[in-house]
Amino acid sequence: MIFIAGISIAVLIEFLLISKKEKAEEDIILAVWIFSIAVLLFFAYLFFAGEAFNYPFLLGVERPLPLMQGVFLYWYVGSLTGQLPESRKLLVLHFLPTLLLYLYLIPFFLLSPQEKIAIYRSGGAGYETFEAIRIAAIELSGIVYIGWSIFLLARHHRSVLDRFSYQDKVDLLWLRILTWGLGVIWLLILVSDEVLYAGVTIFVFLIGFFGIRQERIVSRVGTTPKEPREKYSKSGLSKEAAEELYESLIRLMEKEGLHRQNDLSIDDLAAKLDVHSNYLSQVINDREKKNFYDFVNQYRIAEFKKLASDPKKRNLTLLALAFECGFNSKSSFNRYFKKATGQTPSEYFATIK
Repeated sequence: MIFIAGISIAVLIEFLLISKKEKAEEDIILAVWIFSIAVLLFFAYLFFAGEAFNYPFLLGVERPLPLMQGVFLYWYVGSLTGQLPESRKLLVLHFLPTLLLYLYLIPFFLLSPQEKIAIYRSGGAGYETFEAIRIAAIELSGIVYIGWSIFLLARHHRSVLDRFSYQDKVDLLWLRILTWGLGVIWLLILVSDEVLYAGVTIFVFLIGFFGIRQERIVSRVGTTPKEPREKYSKSGLSKEAAEELYESLIRLMEKEGLHRQNDLSIDDLAAKLDVHSNYLSQVINDREKKNFYDFVNQYRIAEFKKLASDPKKRNLTLLALAFECGFNSKSSFNRYFKKATGQTPSEYFATIK
């Protein structure tokens, strides 16, 4: 039943991904990944249902397939966060271990159906070395690729705080959780097959559900010049230039109230100041001792406090005030307000009545 559910969910998600309009690179990677998981679940079903020996030409095909799952995770995370190497051709090298295992199995594939079945029924007699290498490779792959993906997601999280004034839809908290979850699934290999495939089924559903809903992150860039302004380009950002840029930044924020733009990014702000976003980020970090996310949201919190104290605004809800200040969701507003003030918005509002 577990396998039928997993395969059905995978097929449904596959259909939704294939039919998705304007598919991005990460959508294609996810579609191929889900397909590979569906194939794994199909083979698992054949063995648990006692049907595998009815299709001896398929025997052996399933053995190297788990080795590909960590690679697909890395590809998906790297593509979604814009951290894959520019040369996509080199990425196929990650499948080299899987290819080597298949090459190792060529003599097995050339055996007669009866000989293949006999080897399986004997527990892999004659292929003990292959099985030891396969298991070690799968375990190592899990450690390497899950660890690598966690590293990329952590770096992406830091980048979000330096580039965006919001986290919803760009922070990929769901993917960080699922990546750790995949690590748990890898450990379930040591428990039992039933528990393992139950975990795989849940994982397929969750990553498919969130993956289909996930908007592109790499495309969320502003119109920042590709190169720094001439006066910064040779010597870097001098102390005088940094001071000038900081003063221009503060004047712009106070004059135009850009924090009210709920999707403000550092690229948008840098374009208005005609400066490279890296320099702007450097100035904010050095002068404010904050990342871009905290820098913008401090303006939003300050304005919220001001509006909450205004008798003319008492007819508005706290959430309406938060939206007016530039926050784009209730959860992000409550989370950041608590972080910045040590109080919930309701607790703070009660103190000023």
